Amino acid sequence: MSALVRPRDGRWIGGVCAGLARRFGISTNAMRAIFVVSCLLPGPQFLVYIALWVLLPNEKPASAAW
Repeated sequence: MSALVRPRDGRWIGGVCAGLARRFGISTNAMRAIFVVSCLLPGPQFLVYIALWVLLPNEKPASAAW
């Protein structure tokens, strides 16, 4: 499994869904659909999203190979 980071590519808003999808090995669109459906349920989904956006580090840029 990969580390839980916000990727530089494939992100829409904050990269949280893309990072979670990579971490758990599912498609990014499936993770986004899960998030949207979860928003129909009561709970702090948006607060968790914002907290992950703030707390998860950005993916480090690939170093140039010389």
